[in-house]
Amino acid sequence: MRTVFMVAEKPSLAQSIAKILSKGSCSSRKGLNGACSVHEYTGSFMGQNVRFKMTSVCGHVMSLDFIGKYNNWDKVDPAELFSKAPTEKKEANPKLNMVKFLQVEAKGCDYVVLWLDCDKEGENICFEVLDAIQPVMNKSYGSDRTVYRAKFSSITDTDICNAMNRLGEPNKNEALSVDARQELDLRIGCSFTRFQTKYFQGKYGNLDSSLISFGPCQTPTLGFCVERHDKIQSFKPEAYWVIQAKVFKGKDSPLTLDWDRVRVFDRDVGQMFVNMVKTAKEARVDSVTKKEKAKQRPLALNTVEMLRVASSALGMGPQHTMQIAERLYTQGYISYPRTETTHYPENFDLKGTLKQQANSSFWGEMVKALLSEGINRPRKGVDAGDHPPITPMRAASESELGSDGWRLYDYITRHFIATVSPDCKYLQTTISFSIATENFTCSGKTLISAGYTEVMPWQGIPQEEALPVCERGDSFTVDEIKLLEKQTNPPEYLTEAELITLMEKHGIGTDASIPVHINNICQRNYVTVESGRKLKPTNLGIVLVHGYYKIDADLVLPTIRSAVEKQLNLIALGKANFQQVLQHTLDIFKRKFHYFVDSIGGMDELMEVSFSPISATGKPLSRCGKCHRFMKYIQAKPSRLHCSHCDETYSLPQNGAIKLYKELKCPLDEFELVLWTSGSRGKSYPVCPYCFSNPPFRDTKKGMGCNECTHPSCQHSLNSLGIGQCVECETGVLVFDPTSGPKWRMACNKCNVVVHFFEHAHKVQVSKDSCDSCEASLVIVDFNKTRLPLPDGETQHTGCVFCDPAFQDLVELKHATMRHPMHRGGGARRGRGKGRGRRPMGRGNPKKPKDKMAALAAYFV
Repeated sequence: MRTVFMVAEKPSLAQSIAKILSKGSCSSRKGLNGACSVHEYTGSFMGQNVRFKMTSVCGHVMSLDFIGKYNNWDKVDPAELFSKAPTEKKEANPKLNMVKFLQVEAKGCDYVVLWLDCDKEGENICFEVLDAIQPVMNKSYGSDRTVYRAKFSSITDTDICNAMNRLGEPNKNEALSVDARQELDLRIGCSFTRFQTKYFQGKYGNLDSSLISFGPCQTPTLGFCVERHDKIQSFKPEAYWVIQAKVFKGKDSPLTLDWDRVRVFDRDVGQMFVNMVKTAKEARVDSVTKKEKAKQRPLALNTVEMLRVASSALGMGPQHTMQIAERLYTQGYISYPRTETTHYPENFDLKGTLKQQANSSFWGEMVKALLSEGINRPRKGVDAGDHPPITPMRAASESELGSDGWRLYDYITRHFIATVSPDCKYLQTTISFSIATENFTCSGKTLISAGYTEVMPWQGIPQEEALPVCERGDSFTVDEIKLLEKQTNPPEYLTEAELITLMEKHGIGTDASIPVHINNICQRNYVTVESGRKLKPTNLGIVLVHGYYKIDADLVLPTIRSAVEKQLNLIALGKANFQQVLQHTLDIFKRKFHYFVDSIGGMDELMEVSFSPISATGKPLSRCGKCHRFMKYIQAKPSRLHCSHCDETYSLPQNGAIKLYKELKCPLDEFELVLWTSGSRGKSYPVCPYCFSNPPFRDTKKGMGCNECTHPSCQHSLNSLGIGQCVECETGVLVFDPTSGPKWRMACNKCNVVVHFFEHAHKVQVSKDSCDSCEASLVIVDFNKTRLPLPDGETQHTGCVFCDPAFQDLVELKHATMRHPMHRGGGARRGRGKGRGRRPMGRGNPKKPKDKMAALAAYFV
């Protein structure tokens, strides 16, 4: 029996599709990577009985990166990244072992059906999957086709079964357009980012950003925000004057009239008009017009409109909105949420989709009325040729979806119902008055039929006080004439919704990437999100954009990126050559990069005004090993130490607190050690500032603390304080923390495992001897005389933390907790190395005892 291998984009999607196609009769098991399941069943495929294997990836299988040596910021000229630096595809998430997993499951299969998301990124992932599995699949029989592509827009029985019955082929051109975008963003973004990060972080101490990034889409996105900020700053309020007239008839409430001239900018002119009008006692009705108007129902919903509404009305950021929308889609509640189309296809089952909402307690009655009266044909929108508009695919409740999930689903459903509802109709009445020589009007709206606003009440016609009944020639008594002084107001900061509109208008990003670019400028500390989802640029964001304008406005204006996006779309359509587009664009940006580097002084002049030199920042902390003067600790991101005498800056571990470590010095370079700690419930270790940036031994890497240093005799090194191999990760070593008393502990130098032991002991030391069973270092414990856990009143005991029965009840395993992501510096395993000091002769890597996990299970909690 032949085998059909099927791959979806997410595990939950694979499960749903397999359940539909197998009619619930599939068996499931976990794959070797633990993240993806495999669902198996038998059925019919191309007229033959086959075995189906359905599994998934977790987004992109591969990611593009430079080969190893070009990832070294210190040794590679950023200009080389445009052409000289070779790129390679690496596993996007190495921990998932996705390539191996796919190959194991696809081995011996005869056909593959790709159920990846139906957009350009999905097409790209199709070819990533094919590159992994085709070498292990069975060879095709003659000219038999073996690769199929399923196209679908929702996770419903009908859509999935239709996709299976109309299989096509993956689109190589669309995949190539994604490859081109990835390579352009990598080469352009990394070159500018590396140059400006190194240049400015070496000069200024209070930038408060660990990465000064540049992106071909990210930077124009920031440019829109700064442009609005500049308009606000340069705005000069201007006084103007308006005439306010109030008139009444009989016992009716007074009407406030609008002046036809609207406003004047000269007070004397305004006063002249007031004086002319004040002489009149009556206001004559010149005309009464009544006009029936309609407020059109909305176009079908696409991604950009969904993001706009979620931000402005629901208070949800674009990135968060897309995450929720993708979850609703994979769970089968809505159709595919990435689409530019606002027009339903002719064969779209509007009535069937509407019927599913008939029992809702929120809009069920409106739906039933629509079905009985007949639905309206939706307005003709734009067919972008990708996916149908975003629509609800089945009924749901708030308890099923959670708070934010329900709010988004509620809007999507109401929007869909509104597209097939009648327009809102109202009567607009306008009364024109003349008072002396001046003309005034007042108008009001009266609702005729609510139409679609019944389901979208926030767009409804507000209830207004009815205008008095009158006709041409009637007179009203003038109640009051006033000259009011007002001022022009500056524009507000851009909201996310307005920014999304600008990005769509200028072709910056795609419906899928717009939320990512907005999220990036927030994370880089270029803008902050204020109340009302307004985006206010920070000092750093403002200076960067002004600097780009000063050097080369093309770097921040949307024009070049918009042109590149059009070229990428031509690749997707097969109308442009991948290599030519790539090379042409890189040539343009390479020239711009060289000009930017030569002209960086222009941006630096702006930086000097807004930020403090690194030498004037920070507080004295520890002594430099070269000049023996105090270096300053700079807390702003990225935290670092700076010696103003040597004009040298030294990196430090991030996301924790730094303090002086007992004024002890590194034996290799005489730099005073500092202690990095993530808090009382976290972990801590000493760091030599010089070694951290300049690895001392051949087998060590940058970003190494003393807990990973292989120095043979230093009292702070791994060789002196390492106890045994980590109980959870394969490469880590548990290292004793001598600063942790009286709540003594050892912590893994790779992962977040922390082992607490011998609480309230007077002293704990690591012995030079090793355990005969597991080769872990023995520990010498001097217990407190008032709290003796040992028999016969003994106060000292030497033994193995893992194997000694006397220590069993005194050890517990925990995980370090932090407010920030755990810092994981690079480093070497315990062992030998060469470098500035003597050659370490470490005791070798401790190994896990055979019965260690069983022993831990018995007494670690």
